Amino acid sequence: MSPKALKIGIVMDPIGSITPKKDSSFAMLLEATRRNAEIHYFEQQDLRMLCGEARGRSTLLSVQEDHDDWFQFGDQQDIELGSLDAILMRKDPPFDMEYVYTTYILDRAKAAGALVVNAPQALRDINEKAYTAWFPEYTPQTLITRSMADMKSFLADHERIVVKPLDGMGGRSIFVIQKGDNNANVVFETLTDYGQRFAMAQVYIPEIKLGDKRILIVDGEPVPYALARIPSDDDNRGNIVAGATTRGQKLSAADRRICDQVGPVLREHGVLFAGIDVIGDFMTEINVTSPTGIRELDREFDLNIAGLMFDSIESRLANER
Repeated sequence: MSPKALKIGIVMDPIGSITPKKDSSFAMLLEATRRNAEIHYFEQQDLRMLCGEARGRSTLLSVQEDHDDWFQFGDQQDIELGSLDAILMRKDPPFDMEYVYTTYILDRAKAAGALVVNAPQALRDINEKAYTAWFPEYTPQTLITRSMADMKSFLADHERIVVKPLDGMGGRSIFVIQKGDNNANVVFETLTDYGQRFAMAQVYIPEIKLGDKRILIVDGEPVPYALARIPSDDDNRGNIVAGATTRGQKLSAADRRICDQVGPVLREHGVLFAGIDVIGDFMTEINVTSPTGIRELDREFDLNIAGLMFDSIESRLANER
């Protein structure tokens, strides 16, 4: 007897605004379609909580590998989110209070029986910048502070540093500063809002010129290839949206050592799909909200990374039943 088709929910930004050939959420939707899943589409405004029950205005969704016409909407219905087998939380940052409120609703869906990917508690706890502090032996020297004086001192000690906000994405507001740079003070003032917000400073890693490696981790295990995002000649940032080019490469021994430590911790916290960023031999970020990189690695190495993720989803559901 063939297994029962899954009922999959996805919470994401408007699907009409994505770029299908680059979008990891779309790769997941295509895999759900290959498995004959029933797909329920939600944006944040479609979710609500009534008397402690997580509910949503669902729109049935179908997708196909057509970059001009990649989705169709079907019937709408009001459903209890706990009636879904799994819910993919793929809303992009900003990680603001609206995002946090959404995770509360998903917590109630999880309590009612839905597998939420990634676990709502993990989405709240694992800040992509700050959570590297749980693995200090694998990260560059890092400072998180609201103090502009602390940042000045850190720059004086290390002479070249990277500073960035804790809630940024896509390379936004990332600065490389050298000792003696007369713009340093205004950068520190801007990032900390004159000491009112926490920001991060890290020692500059010269190997950024070889690429900021995105390593995808599925249920604790790394995909064996990384996507190196190589900054353009006129930029320091290894972010695709900032103009970086990409190149796939096998994981190095140092990459695997980092994954051996980070992967099991993420699995323990209910993170089925994550992306860690590694420059040289140092991890700089841990991304659990809506990591990308699936489509590029799939194309270059003939992989099916979303298939690995759905294997893990089906395995977890089978173990819970």
